[in-house]
Amino acid sequence: MKRIALKIEYDGSGYAGWQYQNHSPSIQAVVETALARIACHPVRVIAAGRTDSGVHAREQIVHFDTLVRRPERAWVQGANTHLPADVRILWARPVAEEFHARTQAIARWYRYRILNRKVASALLRSQVTWCHHPLDVESMRSGARHLLGEHDFSSFRGPYCQSKSPFRRVYLLDVQREGEEIAIDIIANAYLHNMVRNIAGVLMAIGSGRHSPGWVADVLAARDRTAAGVTAPATGLYFAGIWYPEKFDLPRQPIFECLPQDLKRIEGV
Repeated sequence: MKRIALKIEYDGSGYAGWQYQNHSPSIQAVVETALARIACHPVRVIAAGRTDSGVHAREQIVHFDTLVRRPERAWVQGANTHLPADVRILWARPVAEEFHARTQAIARWYRYRILNRKVASALLRSQVTWCHHPLDVESMRSGARHLLGEHDFSSFRGPYCQSKSPFRRVYLLDVQREGEEIAIDIIANAYLHNMVRNIAGVLMAIGSGRHSPGWVADVLAARDRTAAGVTAPATGLYFAGIWYPEKFDLPRQPIFECLPQDLKRIEGV
């Protein structure tokens, strides 16, 4: 039995999310179907994270087990010929049997993209969230600082979240503007359902001047979703990267270099 890891990117606009569903198109379903054509047997993939309907991925990592031997290019080029144009496998790597795409991730990076101008985009309408009100990036960044560290994120938790614990640890949360686009980057050990979109909604409310940066601390302390109630649209959200232990020798995004060097010790990896 061989275990293979894949890096996948996708435009989530036409899908009901990553996870397989009986009556709606999913990324998982099309990926498994394509891989099965190459493996000549049914394939089940395990993903680093389950993105919701309309959410995109620049780096979704999955693993699967197979009985057959195939060169890495077959899993990439071969499977891509059986995938729709909005889903692509970027690389394939053999990994140790102990590798698990979800449970052994040390940290996950999400990016939220906002087009901040008076007129919406004809070209990026499903790729970014449009906000016509001017947003103050410095205020958003100031508010974001209240969320760094480990907290009870109940106020940023979606109503259908099934996680047993509301505690999560945020290592990085930054807001940057480049021209008409604003990017919110967040790296955490894990996320609650809708957590990133709820954080983005709160920061956009601050950027528009409806609330002061200190409001973030009040929302967090309330431990009550109704304290904020602002959820940003799915269109601007991207699963951007995952950090795994070095022993698996998987490529790592440069943004993770800004994290503490003892992060593996902190997470007990």
